[in-house]
Amino acid sequence: MGYAESNRWKNPDLVGTPITGERYTALQFMQLEWEHIWTKVWLLVGRTSEIPQSGDFLVEEIGPESFLILRQNDGSVRTFYNVCQHRGSRLVMEPEGNIEDIRCPSCALVWNLSGESEMLLNSANQKGKKGTDNLRLGEVRNETHAGFIFITMNENPVTLQQYLGPVWDDWENYHSDEWARTSAATVAVDCNWKVPQDNSCESYHLPTVHPQGEYWIEHDYKQCVFDWCDEGHNRMAIKMGAPAKSLQSKNLVIDEQLSAMLLAWGLSPEDFHGREYETRLALQKAKRERAIERGYKIADLHDDQLTDAYHYNIFPNITISYAGCEYVSMQRMRPHSTDPTKCFYDNFTYGAKGSESDADLEGLGGKEWLHEGEKRQFFTYGERLMNRRIADQDLSIVTGQQLGLASRGYSGVTLSGQESRVQRFHDVINEHIATGS
Repeated sequence: MGYAESNRWKNPDLVGTPITGERYTALQFMQLEWEHIWTKVWLLVGRTSEIPQSGDFLVEEIGPESFLILRQNDGSVRTFYNVCQHRGSRLVMEPEGNIEDIRCPSCALVWNLSGESEMLLNSANQKGKKGTDNLRLGEVRNETHAGFIFITMNENPVTLQQYLGPVWDDWENYHSDEWARTSAATVAVDCNWKVPQDNSCESYHLPTVHPQGEYWIEHDYKQCVFDWCDEGHNRMAIKMGAPAKSLQSKNLVIDEQLSAMLLAWGLSPEDFHGREYETRLALQKAKRERAIERGYKIADLHDDQLTDAYHYNIFPNITISYAGCEYVSMQRMRPHSTDPTKCFYDNFTYGAKGSESDADLEGLGGKEWLHEGEKRQFFTYGERLMNRRIADQDLSIVTGQQLGLASRGYSGVTLSGQESRVQRFHDVINEHIATGS
């Protein structure tokens, strides 16, 4: 029995919220989401490994807000609204880098890394405002877990551990705090942020959108484990490292992807001709025997976690996928500041210690990401590909979905049983709007 099967979540009853097109197109609904969700919950903005040195920073934009995430001189992380307290200019325009201090490009005021102003306004008419407290940068609460940095605009939030619920313990088992970034892309897409998030909450689309995957990842939903929790998140555990059961009646082969997985761990693909379904267990055995000497921390992982994809949808907009013990991918869907029919899609990958430059990532299709390097790429969908085959395939369908959601002929979703996590996602959206939390 795998980890997910032996650690089931509560799976509260579904409400059955109607999922209509207006949720993806209406400005009024977008404003409700901003007021009751985005400004209230914990939001993932980066990883601690991306800002290792004092003065390292990230700038992340969510809707109309911009946040500055800064490594401090004492090693801690602080986050601020990225706005000058003098006359409202954005302070830092670059997405990442290193700074000694924070300087306003408009008025030249200077702040130290702690957000304290190091200058007085050059004015004789301050009406008694001689100090600098009124110029202090607005700070945003942050907490970290498993190397991920979360922020919240809520002045009275629950702790991050309370917010993540059962996800907290699941992630601890991977010891992924120091995993290093191997690729990063941000794509402007003509669809509502919920369209790709919906798709990441189901495996229904796998055979159609990712047909190549059936030779190394399970496509039968009955072979997967689906869970959701009271806190609003959901999880899918999907077997990886062997052909899908749907191929039993076909001519089984060890394809290029599965061959790479085997070779990365010292296994010969030729040894599995005629016994293709044994590759997953063979990979688990090889990783259990060899991973620690390669620098992987696997002592707390079940055997199935060494090979399988553990796919977490963190409410509202994050998809974290641990692919075996080698890497984790992050998909983040961020709302546009003014247009409900647009969003920003982030796709980042992180390799475990020991995997950043060797064959392990090649076994997971990661070498193509390494060719591009860890520098973050920014572009508009259609200008180019991300060179991440699965992510590119996912984006290939979302603009068409958005167009259909705006149609007069669309009356709302009709979901199958295996799409229950989509229903749960929309139930949680409505819970937040209804309670004002």
